[in-house]
Amino acid sequence: MAKTRIPGAVQPGIKWGPFTLRIPFVHLRVAIPELLQGFAVAGATGLALVPLLTASFGLTFEEAVVMSMFHSLLISASWFFFGDPYAPGWLTPALPFVFAFVLGTGGTHAEQFQAMTALSLNFAAILIILGLTGLGAKLVDWVPNVLKGGIILGAAIAAFLRVFDLSDPANALAQAPIAASAALALCMFLTFSKPFQAMAARFTPLQKLASYGLLPAFVVAGIVGFFTNEFDFVIRTGLLDVVGNATTLWQKASPMVIGWPSFELMLKSMPLAIITYILFFGDLVTGDEMVNNARALRNDEKIEIDNTRAHLSTGIRNVAMSIVAPFFGTQGILWTGVQVVILKRWVQGRDKMDSLYDGISSYYVLGVPVLFIVLPIVSLLQPLLPIALAVTLILTGFACATLSLSLVKDNTERGAMVLTAIALSLFEPWIGLLVGLVTILLIVGPQVFVPERKPTASERMEDAAKGPVEGSA
Repeated sequence: MAKTRIPGAVQPGIKWGPFTLRIPFVHLRVAIPELLQGFAVAGATGLALVPLLTASFGLTFEEAVVMSMFHSLLISASWFFFGDPYAPGWLTPALPFVFAFVLGTGGTHAEQFQAMTALSLNFAAILIILGLTGLGAKLVDWVPNVLKGGIILGAAIAAFLRVFDLSDPANALAQAPIAASAALALCMFLTFSKPFQAMAARFTPLQKLASYGLLPAFVVAGIVGFFTNEFDFVIRTGLLDVVGNATTLWQKASPMVIGWPSFELMLKSMPLAIITYILFFGDLVTGDEMVNNARALRNDEKIEIDNTRAHLSTGIRNVAMSIVAPFFGTQGILWTGVQVVILKRWVQGRDKMDSLYDGISSYYVLGVPVLFIVLPIVSLLQPLLPIALAVTLILTGFACATLSLSLVKDNTERGAMVLTAIALSLFEPWIGLLVGLVTILLIVGPQVFVPERKPTASERMEDAAKGPVEGSA
C-alpha cells in the first residue's frame, strides 16, 4: 500500500541529492484511467519512430522496437528516479532539424548514430552546466511573460502546422483522413468542449468517459480506420527477444562499439544542440505554467517546481541515451498533451487522483515496458502510430495557445507575443528567438526584462499586520 501524504505536503519519496525517487505501490498509487490510456496512447507514440529507424537507420523491426523501449524507460526515469512533476516526452519540434542534420549529409548508419551521440552529448553538457551553476533556473525566472507567451504560442503554431501539413506523406490526415479526422474531433470535444463539460457535470457516465482522456479518440480511430480500409491490421504472435535484439542494437548503434564521434562532429553538432535547448526551455516554461495554474486549485499536495533539477535530470537521461540507444530528441522534459489530460483529472480533487505523480506514473505504465515486449500488441498498434502523434500534437497546440494568451497584460504585449510566436514557428529557433527579443525590446520596452522584486518575508508580515486597506471588500 502506497504511503499516505500529509495534507499540504510533498508526495513521499526517497531523497537523493536534488532528486526524489518514487516507487510505484510504495510511494505511488495506480490511477486506472491513466494506466489504460498509457497502454495504448503512450505505447503507440513511443513506437512512432520505428518506421523511420527501419527505413533510414538500418535497424530491423525488432531492434527498432527495443530502441523505442529503451527510450521509454529513460523517459520514465524523469518522474521515477528524479521526481520531475511533468509528463515527460520528446523534444518533438527538434526532430525535423535532427533528421536534416543526420540524414541530409549521407554517410553510413554507424556515422548516423555517431551524429546522434554527438548531439546528445552536446545537449547534455549544456543542460548539466546550466543546472550545476543554477543559471538554468535563473534564466527561467528572468524571462518576461511576453517572451514566455511567444515561446509557448510558437510551439502551438508549430504543432498545428505539423498536424495539417498534408504534403508530408507520413502525416496522419494524409494517410487516413477519415479516421484521423474522427480521432482529432473527438479528442478536442472530450478535452476542451464547454458544452460537453457542462453535460459531464450532470451525467456520471460522461464524466467517466472524459476521465479516459485520449483513449476514446484512439479507439474510435482504430474502429473507423478498420471499416474504411484505411488501416490494415496484421497481428504477429509471440514475445520480443529483448536480449538478442538489444545485443545486435548495441553492436550497430552504441559508441562503445562503433566508436565515439570525432571532435569535428562534436563542433559541427553544437549549434543544433543550442537550438534544441531553446526548445527545451520553451517546454520547461510551458510545464511550469501549467503546473502553477493547476496547483492553485489543489492545496492538499505541494508540487515542487525545481528548474535546476529538471536541467540535471534531462541532461543525465541524454547521456545515458547517447550510449545505449542514441537517437537525439527523444529525451525531453514535457509531453504537453498528456500533461493536460493528467492535470485535468488531478484538479478535480484527491478522490479522483491522490497525487499528480500517481497520474504521471500510471500513464507511463508504472515505468514497466510491457507493451513493447508483446508482439501482438505492438503489431496491433502499428497502423495507429501516426494517429497517436497527431492527437498529441492537436492537444498540445490548443493547450499552449490558451495558456499563452493568459500570460500577457495588454494588447501591446499580445501583439509582440504573436509576432514572436510566428517568427519561432517559421524560422530556425535561434533566428525566431532573436526576432522575438528585438520585437519585445522595441514595442514593449526593456523594462519587461527587469524581474519584479518579490517582497521579503518581513515586508509580507508588515503588510499582513496592517490589515485590509480602507474601502476594500
